[in-house]
Amino acid sequence: MDDSFTYTPDALDPATGFYGADIAVFFNVFQQLVEFNATPSGTPTTVVPGLATNWSITDNYKTYIFRIRPNVTFSNGDPLTVYDVWFSFVRELYLGQAVGISNYAELTVNTSTLSTGLILPWGIRHAIQKATGLPATTNVNITESVLNNMLSNFNPDNSTQRAIMSYPDQAYVVLNSTTFEINLLVHYKFFLQDIAAWWGAIVDPAYVDAHGGVQANTANSYFDANGGPGTGPYEISSVGVGFTYVVLRENPTYWGLHSSDVPYVDKPPTIPVVIINYGLSHSERVEAFATNQAQVSFVNPEYFGQMYQAYNYKQYYSFNQIIKNWGITAGSGFNYVSMNTQIYPTNNNDFRLAIVHAINYTQLLYESYYYNGTLYGANYVGPINPAFPEYYNPGNLTLYSYNTRLAEYYLNLAGQQENFSVTLPNGTVIGDTSAPPLKPITIYYITPITPLIQTQLEIIQADLSAIGLSTGIQGVTPAVTTSWTTPQATPAFVYLGWGPDWPDPIFQLLMPAVTTTSYLPAWMNLSSVNQIMNVLPFLTNTSEQIQLVKEVYNITYWYAPYVWLPDEDMYLFVQPYVAGLYSQYNEYYYNTVYYTNT
Repeated sequence: MDDSFTYTPDALDPATGFYGADIAVFFNVFQQLVEFNATPSGTPTTVVPGLATNWSITDNYKTYIFRIRPNVTFSNGDPLTVYDVWFSFVRELYLGQAVGISNYAELTVNTSTLSTGLILPWGIRHAIQKATGLPATTNVNITESVLNNMLSNFNPDNSTQRAIMSYPDQAYVVLNSTTFEINLLVHYKFFLQDIAAWWGAIVDPAYVDAHGGVQANTANSYFDANGGPGTGPYEISSVGVGFTYVVLRENPTYWGLHSSDVPYVDKPPTIPVVIINYGLSHSERVEAFATNQAQVSFVNPEYFGQMYQAYNYKQYYSFNQIIKNWGITAGSGFNYVSMNTQIYPTNNNDFRLAIVHAINYTQLLYESYYYNGTLYGANYVGPINPAFPEYYNPGNLTLYSYNTRLAEYYLNLAGQQENFSVTLPNGTVIGDTSAPPLKPITIYYITPITPLIQTQLEIIQADLSAIGLSTGIQGVTPAVTTSWTTPQATPAFVYLGWGPDWPDPIFQLLMPAVTTTSYLPAWMNLSSVNQIMNVLPFLTNTSEQIQLVKEVYNITYWYAPYVWLPDEDMYLFVQPYVAGLYSQYNEYYYNTVYYTNT
């Protein structure tokens, strides 16, 4: 029983679900062409064969060709074909959900075409026009009509449908009955890592069409609520009302039972039934793990002592024997307090430098992630994390120093430039001493507040008060953050976190932090950085990439748009007799788990 998820999934269709809680279902029920190398010796940027037995990469990481694994069926017995792969990739985008566009924009989707109202892989309108003779390239309504009909009545034996799928000049191409091709808009060497996540999951067209079909920009409500058959080692047995639980059972038709070349991550399961409980209260999770009702669970570091004291078998096992800690992984993002670089007063560079040097990062780390002599988190110079050693902080910049005098120095400069004054705790007035005092600062965070967030914000408030800055905190709902679409609509200070969708240190971590093309609320917009970032994610020469990462890091460091907060490790509480739980990203696989005699 897995009780580790503190909130519920948003959907059980991998083309719709986008929450971290979805991972336990998606990575165990569905599979991708390639899989994350989740083994003891795996690395975060390597993948292994999944539904593709092998692949080749041509045109300098622009074309990827996959040989589809034979003799694979979905858990309902339907055979897997190369046409199902095409269907799944196109459907992922065509449903118009965030998970698709977020992970394929500028790779297989030309975002300049989004004004049509459809999210389409590039070239598919030309494929439709060539196969049907209809003016799909100039009439988006024809494109929508053809795809609604084709994807809801999917039939590869239909010559027109097969002609659309085999049209060569498009993102997704069926080359022959065993070979699938993906053509990117750019040269991109981390694409395999992208499709190893669940938006690369292959679903059964026959099941989809029998349960609502496919319509443009519309989620499949049946699939969302119930899930569907996958090719993975488990299948969904039952779902609790409101996703309170999901029961997985071993897939009786699993291809891994009869294949001789099964990658470790795809091995057949030894545990036949897994119950995933979602959204249990803190006390319920502690009690279930303490009494061995749950084999896997989770609590925040501030509750580690409580978790161990409640554990019924602590006389036999140490704390370290019931916690599995992967450290900072490729799925780790970064936590931060952003400073909106486009509005007063955080638009002043010296003001931002004053803030970053006023914070006691060591206290933040130890108050947040320290227990019984061990740290379960780390400070690092963001936004790339140390799980990517080649790319992390290549200039060896130090974490911003906790230096109150230096913070006062920068704050004095900012006050003189922006015509405000600040009174230090000792009564000294700095800045423009003839100007009005700087108004109190509000730091916004996402409700509900947790003890960890409360602790960190209290430390930050105390540190800022030491340089004369008065602060308050304000909780907002996630819905409010969706209105932060312009610098003017975004608060000056926001406490949040960012995580990568797939393990690419540049396109998924660095780029969102230092440009205005994503949703991080610092609104950094420097032409020197923007010019580099237009090309940096798509370079295929690693040495050249690292040199430019070093340059962007250095500029960002002195521009100081963020207070980089410590990030917690990827860890879980696991019963001592449970072994084989591995993660290279933020995923883990039940089929690799087994019981020992410990």
